[in-house]
Amino acid sequence: MSLTEQQVFTKLKECYDPELPCNIVDLGLVYDIRLEPIPEASDTRIDVKMTLTSQSCPLSAQISAQVQRKLLELPGVGEANVEVVFDPPWSFAKISPDGKKLLSLP
Repeated sequence: MSLTEQQVFTKLKECYDPELPCNIVDLGLVYDIRLEPIPEASDTRIDVKMTLTSQSCPLSAQISAQVQRKLLELPGVGEANVEVVFDPPWSFAKISPDGKKLLSLP
């Protein structure tokens, strides 16, 4: 069975911003996921492009490491790369309906 983006998003819902009671997917922090085969290893490489709620987030390295660890837990994943970007900037508008419920937002 080959890995799907949906499986990756489901796994990323296990990653939380330590300052907020909401996962990074529902916060709208994940901008892009790329799945690439690693032919010589018969594994998959996952590249994630994500942002943070603030450019000055003191937990940037901790959140990135958490994302990478979770991705490497997926079966068949040989590499996981996390790139933190700030363009486009994050805003409350990126929070999913489920995330808004978790955060008690309108």
